[in-house]
Formats: sequence, structure tokens, C-alpha cells
Amino acid sequence: MTEIDPKIDALVPSWLTLPDIAERLGVEVTRVRQWVKEGQLIAVRRGENRVLQVPADFIGEDRIVKGLPGTITLLKDDGFTVEEMLEWLFTPDDTLPGTPAQALRENRGTEVKRRAQALAV
Repeated sequence: MTEIDPKIDALVPSWLTLPDIAERLGVEVTRVRQWVKEGQLIAVRRGENRVLQVPADFIGEDRIVKGLPGTITLLKDDGFTVEEMLEWLFTPDDTLPGTPAQALRENRGTEVKRRAQALAV
């Protein structure tokens, strides 16, 4: 897990700890840790206590936002670091419009994945 750069930290509107995610989704915290380990979620160490946290935009009402795990895999395959993934996902893109993370939350994942694939070319 990475400790986040302040510049990238500022791009992410809000964060959740792993126990917060577990409570919100009604699963054990070990399951959330497994999602991080498997690359379905991105977690970084933040704050004074360096607690593992995940961008709140990655969590929907009852599950991980649709399309996020596949997008993370594409970015990882493109050679992106965790910080680069967060920067890409939370940087506004006028042609999208909004951020890729916002587009995923709004069920516009096909376009986000297409753009992530294009980064490899």
C-alpha cells in the first residue's frame, strides 16, 4: 500500500477506511482487505495514523462501483502506479465530462474502459 502524495490526495473528494466500507456493504473487513489485495479496490495510507483508506467514490450503495475493478486492471496492465491510477481516475476531463471515477459511478464505464485501453497504445 502506498502513502499518498498531497497533490493527488487533494484530487479525491472523500475517503473511507476499510472498516467503514465493510460496514457500508455489510461484509467483514477481511473481505475488503481481500478486494484491495486482489486489485478490485485501490487503498493508500493517509493521515496522521497512516490508516488504509479508499476513495469513497469507489463504493456504491451495495457494492464496489461497477466497472472499477476492470478499469484498475487495465491501468495496472498499462504500467500505472497506484498514485497514477488515482490521478487519472480523479482528474477532470471535459470530453468525458467529469472525472473517470464520476463516469464509473454514473454507469458510463464503457467509455472509461475504452480510454484506459487507449492509454496503452
